[in-house]
Amino acid sequence: MKKLLQKGIELVKDIPGRGLKAEKGCQVVYNARFFLRRGDEVTNDARPITLYRDRLNVRQIGSVELIDHTTILGKRQPIACVEKSLYGMQAGGFREIVAGPHLCYGETGIDGLIPPNALLRVQLWVQAVARTD
Repeated sequence: MKKLLQKGIELVKDIPGRGLKAEKGCQVVYNARFFLRRGDEVTNDARPITLYRDRLNVRQIGSVELIDHTTILGKRQPIACVEKSLYGMQAGGFREIVAGPHLCYGETGIDGLIPPNALLRVQLWVQAVARTD
């Protein structure tokens, strides 16, 4: 039986973290990996890491280097599936989801990277959650 996080987002794996739960208005520092339905990883992190390592917060997760991303929940800064999946997560937490195209890159996709109407599998690691008020 599939577990839905919400309509259009299937929760594949959920490992809770500790501390404050991310909610609207919280600042969240997270890392993300994106995969197409058949397992091919979608990444444009490698080039910025190589070029701008001294200006970026880069985190090693296993053998993969990822850029730390920061968002304020409720401001619609990352794509919808990422923002909606971050709600309720805690520092040290991990989620893997499968999201429908309407919560990702929709009918247009990203030329040469993500095809139109693509389902995405997303892995999210939360590094920190803080209130902004």
